[in-house]
Amino acid sequence: MNLAGVGWTNVNALRRRGIDARLLLFRRAPHRPEEGDIFLDLPGKSFARRQGAQMRAFLGVLPETDVFHFYFGLTLIPKKLQFPILRLTRKKSLFHFLGADIRDRPRHELVYGLKADARVVGSYDALRYVPFDAHVLPPGIDVGAYTPAFPEEHDEPVRVVHAPSSREKKGTEQVIDACKQLPVELDVVEKVHNREALRRYAQADIVVDQLHRGWHGLFTIEAMALGKPVVTSLNTDAVRRTEEAFGLKVPIVAATTDDLAERLRPLVESAQLRRELGQAGREYVERVHDIERVTDRLLAIYAEL
Repeated sequence: MNLAGVGWTNVNALRRRGIDARLLLFRRAPHRPEEGDIFLDLPGKSFARRQGAQMRAFLGVLPETDVFHFYFGLTLIPKKLQFPILRLTRKKSLFHFLGADIRDRPRHELVYGLKADARVVGSYDALRYVPFDAHVLPPGIDVGAYTPAFPEEHDEPVRVVHAPSSREKKGTEQVIDACKQLPVELDVVEKVHNREALRRYAQADIVVDQLHRGWHGLFTIEAMALGKPVVTSLNTDAVRRTEEAFGLKVPIVAATTDDLAERLRPLVESAQLRRELGQAGREYVERVHDIERVTDRLLAIYAEL
């Protein structure tokens, strides 16, 4: 699964380091159809046909693969077969959890993570959802591919951009209600190709990510890379641990469903504050989420397997 392009970004960064890395997907991502190397295009309803296609793919890549990097808690064949075969053939493996695969599941259902040689999560906030130790590997992006468009003073209404993958999970109705209380123009970006989404993010004065989850996703990272101030819900302990780990302040405005309008108001009223936070966000992304730094961490994890 190429959720938010994380797998494709990692694979390309590994290739730049001279590593033979490939992304194998069950199906193409709807808004990223060109990203991937091996597409199984699994048949929809036939369990037997899907399992047959997955087994053939696994046997095809097994001889030439040293490390199997599994995303979203999914394995290529059933876990009860996957890991005994990997151990028998002396192959290494890791589970890379992306958020939705752990956030909404009971902890006891996640103990299968211990079957792999290592576990990875994307933030310090995610550690509270898993029943095991895990490496923290923030999502990486090619920061150089994002040209900052820091907010400027202008006569038009302040533009707030919100891009929900799920309106309910991201608190979209509360975002809409809060923006109605302020002199802003709200752009809700949904169901568009990533290129079009990025174009609209670049036009934002303020970005609102989500109000329920306690940490941000790739949307926030891309917005900060574009120099935009971001408002989202944040777990205070995860903020503290992140700042301690990386040695700099998390430059994101924390908000909840109860105080979003109040937290947005200073940003709406001050172009200078918007620009300062946008600049701090860009610096933060360069330090924490630059794909080359993330790849250094990923290679260190591989080396420990």
